[in-house]
Amino acid sequence: MLHAFNRYEIKYLVDAVEAAEIREEIERRLDRDRHSGDRGYGVWSVYYDTRQLRFYWEKIEGLKFRRKLRVRHYGDRFSVGEDTPVYVEIKQRVNRVTQKRRARLPYRDALLLCDGRTLVEHEPAQRPFLEEVLDLVLRLDLRAVATTGYTRHAYLGRDADVGLRVTFDQRIRGRDRDFHLGADADDRLIVPARKVIMEVKADERVPYWLTDLTAKRSLQVVRVSKYCQSVEAHGLAPRSVFHVPDHDLDTDLDAGRSRPGVPLEA
Repeated sequence: MLHAFNRYEIKYLVDAVEAAEIREEIERRLDRDRHSGDRGYGVWSVYYDTRQLRFYWEKIEGLKFRRKLRVRHYGDRFSVGEDTPVYVEIKQRVNRVTQKRRARLPYRDALLLCDGRTLVEHEPAQRPFLEEVLDLVLRLDLRAVATTGYTRHAYLGRDADVGLRVTFDQRIRGRDRDFHLGADADDRLIVPARKVIMEVKADERVPYWLTDLTAKRSLQVVRVSKYCQSVEAHGLAPRSVFHVPDHDLDTDLDAGRSRPGVPLEA
């Protein structure tokens, strides 16, 4: 019920056609995440920040220690109800290492904790984490600021590559209002539809075959944050030098309306 891990994360911005080619190469060495299937699965998040967007600016300024709070759901967002399991997460960066801690709660309890600012019923092992979340919300006066949503295809390492995870996120969209995860609200693309964010996540090292693959294709590491993309796309802060140019955006692409039957967890 409480999860925590540390890892290195490397991001690339890839054209959709090339991303499909890379996925074909990767499937020869990695196992497809059991939730991906052929269509991938949805990842939906509500991000919390201060009135002055402290967490946003910590990312833009590249602070060695920075963090963010979010509520995340895996699957079809239109199926989200009070009892739907979601994750309350603190994701933080310490130098080059990404640390993520999260607790699984019914959606009503996640809202009561983060919006209602009340400690909810929990398992004993969850208490220190939930108290930390509540302290952040109260001390920094956090509130929901932006959402993100996208379709993810994920791959897992095996044998010598255990601990490796490679994800491809596409149709990345968001909104700056109607923050209920299940709201029948319009999202807008915050990254061009023809672009995919490829992310390599490793516990210790990235295998040589994967670094060779990225070098062969001349992939460039990027400092892109989906949360920051949503903040900037909705005019909540000026465009940073790390913002993905939003030319060729389609204005009405909300894949969530297809309501695919996707598992709730990943």
